[in-house]
Amino acid sequence: MRKWVLSGILATEETYLSHLEALLLPMKPLKAAATTSQPVLTVSQIETIFFKVPELYEIHREFYDGLLPRVQQWSHHQRVGDLFQKLNLKVRSPKDSKDQTAKNSLEALLYKPVDRVTRSTLVLHDLLKHTPTSHPDHPLLQDALRISQNFLSSINEESTPRRQSMTVKKGENRQLLRDSFMVELVEGARKLRHVFLFTDLLLCAKLKKQIGGKNQQYDSKWYIPLTDLTFQGPEEAEPLTIPQVPDEELDAMKVKISHLRSEIQREKRANKGSKVIDRLRKKLSEQESLLLLTSPSMPLRVYNKSGKSYGFLISSDYERAEWREMIKEQQKKCKCFKTSSLTSMELQMLTSSCVKLQTVHHIPLSINKEEDESPGLYGFLNVIVHSASGLKQSLNLYCTLEVDSFGFFSNKAKTRVYRYTTEPKWNEEFEIDLEGSQTLRLLCYEKCYNKTKQNKEDGESTDRIMGKGQIPLDPQSLQGKDWQRTVIPMNGIEVKLSMKFTSREFSLKRMPSRKPMGVFGVKISTVTKRERSKVPYIVRQCLEEIERRGMEEVGIYRVSGVATDIQALKTAFDTNHKDVSVMMSEMDVNAIAGTLKLYFRELPEPLFTDELYPNFAGGITLSDSVAKESCMLNLLLSLPEPNLVTFLFLLDHLKRVAEKESINKMSLHNLATVFGPTLLRPSEKDSKIPANPTQPISMGDSWSLEVMAQVQVLLYFLQLETIPTPDSKRQSILFSTEV
Repeated sequence: MRKWVLSGILATEETYLSHLEALLLPMKPLKAAATTSQPVLTVSQIETIFFKVPELYEIHREFYDGLLPRVQQWSHHQRVGDLFQKLNLKVRSPKDSKDQTAKNSLEALLYKPVDRVTRSTLVLHDLLKHTPTSHPDHPLLQDALRISQNFLSSINEESTPRRQSMTVKKGENRQLLRDSFMVELVEGARKLRHVFLFTDLLLCAKLKKQIGGKNQQYDSKWYIPLTDLTFQGPEEAEPLTIPQVPDEELDAMKVKISHLRSEIQREKRANKGSKVIDRLRKKLSEQESLLLLTSPSMPLRVYNKSGKSYGFLISSDYERAEWREMIKEQQKKCKCFKTSSLTSMELQMLTSSCVKLQTVHHIPLSINKEEDESPGLYGFLNVIVHSASGLKQSLNLYCTLEVDSFGFFSNKAKTRVYRYTTEPKWNEEFEIDLEGSQTLRLLCYEKCYNKTKQNKEDGESTDRIMGKGQIPLDPQSLQGKDWQRTVIPMNGIEVKLSMKFTSREFSLKRMPSRKPMGVFGVKISTVTKRERSKVPYIVRQCLEEIERRGMEEVGIYRVSGVATDIQALKTAFDTNHKDVSVMMSEMDVNAIAGTLKLYFRELPEPLFTDELYPNFAGGITLSDSVAKESCMLNLLLSLPEPNLVTFLFLLDHLKRVAEKESINKMSLHNLATVFGPTLLRPSEKDSKIPANPTQPISMGDSWSLEVMAQVQVLLYFLQLETIPTPDSKRQSILFSTEV
């Protein structure tokens, strides 16, 4: 890893030297002309424009000449820190140019010296990351990094304007029924609000000030008397335009949250001072507030009878239904009296009282968890939705399953529609990925095929929720390997479920197949050798069928297929069933996608191999883009040939799926999220998940970070325009300085 990092800096150093040489070319004749009777520029002007260019050239030429032989004659104990120390001590800040508006090639070249220090700092970060503290180079590199960072800090201090602190005015009996942090859409922008439902009105407020949880103040944004509130707007009401935040940004926030959680735990174990922990908690709160603001995307719209409308974004249909139900229930009770408009004094008093009345004091994420509270489950939850009873009339029914992660609920599975019955029997099994999950929610819907009778709320046509319920995911009761049967009661309806949980630690254990001639759980090299093919038959068949009729399927690869169909296909492939292609043509396309994912997950060794996994995970963190590309491509080309060819075959397919993103809603990032943890998984010894289950918080955060890295590795390859073919493996670019 150290050698790859240094190979990258060598390659860019060579380019940088050529840039400096390009500056020296016009400088020499200009300098010569300066002493003549008709100079183009004065000596002073030349020294200002070409500030220290000859000196910089000599310094970097010396650095390059010193580094090149050390990399070419590499050994584990090779030191390079002295070269970086010397480089950083010699380079000094050029005077800032007053006018940076013109972007011609000369100015671009003149900017290179400052840009170089930034790159050098990133390289030192990467080198330190992969240099053991016991290595003789470690203190030298640390010192070089300190010098480099001090230089950059001095530039930043001069250029960053100080932020002005905002001053706020200090503001100053109804019954509060419910309150919650919500995201309001205001002129197309997301705004964080605290919404209060009183017995006679709905109040939307903004939290104005908060210092360590004290001195809170609310600023009223608007209110609607419940007698004037409705969920159905006029026919001509325009649908809400929801600003979407890329999944990559949401994942980056989750990575930061996981990092901060782990850091807080480390500081606690080290008994560090409360100031350090308070600072980390503040950062965590900021990141979680940002996630709360950007994550929800399900609309909830309320209208005032005067015609004014307000739009909120909520993370799940369950919470949206709860708010609607509670408001409608209260509207029935308050029909007998009408709320007159509040005076400004009454509104101010009501808003001030919200500070004492509020029941939700923190954003609904991990920051408000008690230290000893369960961090939730990490692993896979198999759920069988059996049947429903208690319906009064025959309906077309289906169910959806939601679980929480990072404080938000998301839809994970959906049963088929059971047509026109009072006792639907789905008997469908789903596998749900859990990431710190504590609750399973189930919603039962009536499918509305008649568009004229559809429930039109929020400006969208929606199916009607017949019932909803939830159960806690108790780690104690789910630890056994047997299925747990349970019943979820909801509005007079009862839905029967069975659940079985597999922990992350156990899911890392890849079980070899008991069928020597099967395909699942058998080494990929064994299968391709037996089939005399470069890509296993199962992979080719599944991808062909998905490309034939699944490319425009919404949520392809993300939506769970029915587990019984997947098992039937698995058996057919394992027994080399001659009618497997006929079976596939009749199966739901999500079951075929599920079979392909199951094949990769059950390989005795992941596609990216146990041996190379730590290097892929390290390579993706490199800051220097040249070093990263060199590292990642060389690692990829180091894979065994069946693994490499199969991956390239799959990669081309996933890129084609993403081309239909506008229809199937599957971006490159979504696909990387689905396949990353399947194709790249650490061996048990390399996993950062502690075997000791008494440290659940660390386990969850370590797993989050590990999964994020796996997603980033696959996303990196998906975003590369071209990847060398296996033939180029022989023409290795390993450690070349001409990458």
